[in-house]
Amino acid sequence: MACVNVANVTVLDNPARFDNPFQFEITFEILEHLADDLEWKLVYVGSAESDEYDQEIDSVLVAPQGVGPYKFVFQGDAPDPRRIPPNDLLGVTVILLSCYYHEKEFIRVGYYVNTEYDTAELNEEPPEQPLYERLVRNILADKPRVTRYQIDWGNPSTTTPPPPTAMACE
Repeated sequence: MACVNVANVTVLDNPARFDNPFQFEITFEILEHLADDLEWKLVYVGSAESDEYDQEIDSVLVAPQGVGPYKFVFQGDAPDPRRIPPNDLLGVTVILLSCYYHEKEFIRVGYYVNTEYDTAELNEEPPEQPLYERLVRNILADKPRVTRYQIDWGNPSTTTPPPPTAMACE
């Protein structure tokens, strides 16, 4: 049984300019005492072709004080658009919000992100050199993909993850 239940993730400041920070309001509940911190990570997938373009936006340690509900806003800088292949800069990609306990991922919330220019003219005929300051992003916040992993909450040395259980959020 999981010791943490992620009740809700709300995407804030959406849609936004591409260079605005990502902001997620995370509500979760600790169901049993945890001896150590939870680690939340935010990863921007720069290209579907290779994970070498993935950018870890930020990670934060959250030290729950005991059993009960918690809420916080996780904010991370925008990805560096210069590290994204030019052919992958516009269009749809993914951002992944994951939580770990003892370096074991137990939940991943993925969102599709559409990046485009701020005018129809630029979208119809994109410039050869990207105009980074004209990019906007829209996270498809109403359609997250949630994957939960069963982990051993009591043994930090157990590293073999069982197969994931995928489910869509309502």
